[in-house]
Amino acid sequence: MNDDHLSKTLVFTLSVIIDSDAEKRQRIALAYQEAELLVATIPLDNGDVRPRIEACVERFDRFKAAGDVASAGWILKAIQERVEQRNLPGWRKLRKVINQATKLLPLPTTTRH
Repeated sequence: MNDDHLSKTLVFTLSVIIDSDAEKRQRIALAYQEAELLVATIPLDNGDVRPRIEACVERFDRFKAAGDVASAGWILKAIQERVEQRNLPGWRKLRKVINQATKLLPLPTTTRH
C-alpha cells in the first residue's frame, strides 16, 4: 500500500464510520477490537509489522467481500499499524486522523472492580 493509497483508504474508512448508524459503528468497533487482539499475538518480523498488516488486510478482504461494514475496523487497524512505524511523510497527521476515527467508535472502557 503506497502512501497515496493509504491516505485515500483512511479517508474512505473514516467516511464509512461517520456514515454508519450506532449498530454499524458497534460492529466496526468490535472488528477493530478483534484486530487489536490479533495484532498483539503476531510477533514483529525483524522489526517489520508487515505480518500484522497482512493479517488485518486478509480479514478486511473477507469482510468486504461479504459486504460487512466490520471490514472498516480491520482496515483501520492495518493502517494504524503502518502509520505507527513512523516512517511515512506526514505520519503524525495520519496518526491524529486515526485517533479521531477510533474516538468515533463505541470502544468499551475498562472498569475497575
